[in-house]
Amino acid sequence: MFMPERLFCVGGLLIGLAAAPAGAAAVTEGPRLGQPASAASIAARDLSVFPDGSGLPPGQGSVETGKAVYQTRCATCHGPGGIGGSAEELIGQGRLDGPTPDKSLGNYWPYATTVFDFVRRAMPLDRPGSLDDAEVYAVTAYLLYLNRLIPADTVLTADNLPRLAMPNRNGFVCVWPEQP
Repeated sequence: MFMPERLFCVGGLLIGLAAAPAGAAAVTEGPRLGQPASAASIAARDLSVFPDGSGLPPGQGSVETGKAVYQTRCATCHGPGGIGGSAEELIGQGRLDGPTPDKSLGNYWPYATTVFDFVRRAMPLDRPGSLDDAEVYAVTAYLLYLNRLIPADTVLTADNLPRLAMPNRNGFVCVWPEQP
């Protein structure tokens, strides 16, 4: 029997669930884990920043301030100056076209806004999301400076960050439809 309410998509495939056998009890509630997310909780996690800069919060951060934040919050894992820690190196040292491509921030990442988005959501590893927006702008500025993509006196904002052309900006193929 066709039941449209039992259709769902997985990996782009439409899957239909078989109807429960006659006499089977209907499941009316979940496993009672956690609690439903409130609208405020969802809004607090709605942090997506897109390549065009939409989603960037107001604020600004300088390379100088970013260096101080980096030294106290990032260098333990990523090493002083973005090289030599236990985590991935952040400074481009190699090329993308060899047998071991260098996928560091300066060589591989296509958009500067993605750097901001990732730092904001996932760093520092021991307290993700604990940096305020000004600290995220500052750390992003410092990382872009270390990769020789901006000068030392740069102050990043929601206006100028999306305009920064990363070296590998055209190295990816768009898989989503163009906007009208």
